[in-house]
Amino acid sequence: MPDIHHFALFLLSGLLLNMTPGADMLFIISRSAGQGVRAGAMAALGVGAGCLVHVTAAAVGLSALIAASDVAFGAVKWLGAAYLVWLGIGLLRARAGEGPQQVVQQAAPVALVPLRTVFLQGALTNVLNPKVVLFFLAFLPQFVGPAPGGQGWAFLLLGAVFTLNGTLFNLGVAWVAARARSRMGRMQRAALWLRRVTGLVFVGLGLRLALASRL
Repeated sequence: MPDIHHFALFLLSGLLLNMTPGADMLFIISRSAGQGVRAGAMAALGVGAGCLVHVTAAAVGLSALIAASDVAFGAVKWLGAAYLVWLGIGLLRARAGEGPQQVVQQAAPVALVPLRTVFLQGALTNVLNPKVVLFFLAFLPQFVGPAPGGQGWAFLLLGAVFTLNGTLFNLGVAWVAARARSRMGRMQRAALWLRRVTGLVFVGLGLRLALASRL
């Protein structure tokens, strides 16, 4: 059986991350605003497919690592903690203007692209992003217990939940970007504060990971 701890905290942290503008969200916004809601939806589904690739890799690699030496596990733990703190500080330093509005404003001249190509572009945007790899390596182990035999299933379950929630949110983003471009400007300040709140959460998660003796 999957050995999962602090599931509510996982859901909250994952939701905040999904709501924070990043490369995936900006790609979805640009396609949706420039080509319509169907293109934005295909971009969102492509990003979700790419996320599942990382989830599978994390489930295989991290479950093996937890069963390996304490030295190897400790190295990944400290690297993961450092990355989460670095990610959080970067979000805390976010400035006004680093939001979706500029992407929407620049999206009008986007050439029409087949929906299948948009899907593949969304998947590659996620799969080829090394930050996503680092995030899963740092984030998922905090919510998986040490019970033998259940880590792989726990990683898969948590990753699937994270991907499903993120895809649903991104589909909403695609609809908003296609239907209400003017509204994106009014949302920019809220997006800035969301980045900062998320930054605080991830700094806290990084410190929590650094202080953990065994996940």
